[in-house]
Amino acid sequence: MSVSSSVRRVTAVAAVAAAALGAVAWPAAAADHHPGYPWHTAVYISGVQYDAPGRDDRSNRSLNREWVDITNSTRRAVNLEGWTLSDEDGRTYTFRHVWLEGRGTVRVHTGFGRDSHTDVYQDRRREAWENDGDTATLRNDRGRFVDAVSWGRDDDHRGDHRGDDRDHRGDDRDHRGGHRH
Repeated sequence: MSVSSSVRRVTAVAAVAAAALGAVAWPAAAADHHPGYPWHTAVYISGVQYDAPGRDDRSNRSLNREWVDITNSTRRAVNLEGWTLSDEDGRTYTFRHVWLEGRGTVRVHTGFGRDSHTDVYQDRRREAWENDGDTATLRNDRGRFVDAVSWGRDDDHRGDHRGDDRDHRGDDRDHRGGHRH
């Protein structure tokens, strides 16, 4: 065997190994990248009711009419333990013991209540979302950005308009719009 055929054989083996490593590493890299952004990722903010209907009297009933819907578009359940939902001022709700079922939606209410598979409560005594403009930001348990929806103050937001979609219960509700980031 000559030196040049040995070099070619080693080069060929190295190329095959690199291709195999690349094929194994690709799905991990693809999991962090969201092709087609700003379209929906696996988990996304699907609706926002930032201005509770009726009088804002800080009653628990009024506070719980203010909410954010988080939807899982995949077939597999997603563990939201440690995920956060925050506003522009940094007020943050941290999900505890919440599994979001495949193709399911969980509604995050502002006031007090008993958590279930479809509804969780921030246990706040004041409104969480500013009516004149705010941003709801969803981050995973590692603090990585997942999704955000903004409304009000500035018509220069990027992304799709988020109004007039249906909520997870199937009835028409006023989601008060917003823009995806």
